[in-house]
Amino acid sequence: MPEFLELVPPPQALARLMDHIHAIPSPELIDTGKALGRITASAVVAPHPLPAFPRSTVDGYAVRAADTHGASDALPAYLQVVGEILMGVPAAVELRRGQCALIHTGGMLPAGADAVVMVEHTQSVRQGEVEILRSLAEADNVIKVGEDVLEGQEVLPSGVRLRPAEIGGLLALGLTQVVVARRPRIGIISSGDELVSPHVQPALGQVRDINAYTLSALVEQTGGFPVRFGIQPDRADELLAVARQAMEQCDVVVITAGSSASTRDLTAQVIDALGEPGVLVHGVNVRPGKPTILAICAGKVVIGLPGNPVSALVIASLFVTPVLEAMLGLKRTLPPAGIQAVLALNLASQAGREDWIPVRLVATPQGFLAEPVFGKSNLIFTLARADGLIRIPADANGLPAGARVEVVYM
Repeated sequence: MPEFLELVPPPQALARLMDHIHAIPSPELIDTGKALGRITASAVVAPHPLPAFPRSTVDGYAVRAADTHGASDALPAYLQVVGEILMGVPAAVELRRGQCALIHTGGMLPAGADAVVMVEHTQSVRQGEVEILRSLAEADNVIKVGEDVLEGQEVLPSGVRLRPAEIGGLLALGLTQVVVARRPRIGIISSGDELVSPHVQPALGQVRDINAYTLSALVEQTGGFPVRFGIQPDRADELLAVARQAMEQCDVVVITAGSSASTRDLTAQVIDALGEPGVLVHGVNVRPGKPTILAICAGKVVIGLPGNPVSALVIASLFVTPVLEAMLGLKRTLPPAGIQAVLALNLASQAGREDWIPVRLVATPQGFLAEPVFGKSNLIFTLARADGLIRIPADANGLPAGARVEVVYM
């Protein structure tokens, strides 16, 4: 029988792996409109100010602020309307003392104007004249040149994941292409004599391989490019051959199943044969997912995940995701999306072990309740029925009903 796993706390296990990762992201130039979710590989500098001309933020009248001082409903100021600012063309008028011009939201301020009075605060009294019912200060209801960004200003550093707002900002500056980090290729190998493709009807004793697909989805969500190498039997020579192929074609290799301490344990043996230094961690003090393998082989990350679907997905989020983010050069990381809730039931835990428990959120007038979804780690709908996970730290014996918890979305 193999020696039992030496269990390492999850933070220490991750740190041990990350100490060996010094990847510099490989850049590529892509269309900005297709860059959602990609990571910037270099800083982006504004080629011109934004906006490039002063603009109105309201419908109203462009004015000289000094001409409105003291104006009110009881004592309005009277200004001569000298024209209308047309949209999409340079302002064709220049305001002098006592003059104003009709302007629309987004229109260019004419020369001489420094504020805009909202149309709701005006009143037409006769042809070519308007009453101003509010006093304005300079720049009221106006966006100044460069108020968003200045020419030459760094608008995005490297290592930022591009969201819809960043896409819009880049295109507003006319940057139709952007340099991003190349998506790391993540090889995914499923091992197990009992596994068959999800596309076939399994015989008795067989199960469909879903890990390859849930892990592919996680990789894509994080920013990587999944490459599936199919299902491999529990034979060391065949698994090793496919793992070597994956090593040649990919930046990271993930192998599911075969990582538990048993007589059929092949994964650690195969991983050690892929290159030095080999296995760094075999066994993480976490539930689910204790028999996890973390390795560096010939300069590449290799991770062995448990075969149970819940364990594989939870452990991949704890280890594969941060590895991917490091390889992408992601610097601006946000806290995991989640919500505060009150635990509905007592949850027991073993001191010294970190536990991740699926929960379902139930809305109440007082807020959300987190109801544990109980199930074994080979039951994928345990996660599918859950809205997220809660963490029981290693230094706790559990959590009592009524405790405030953070529910992290999966």
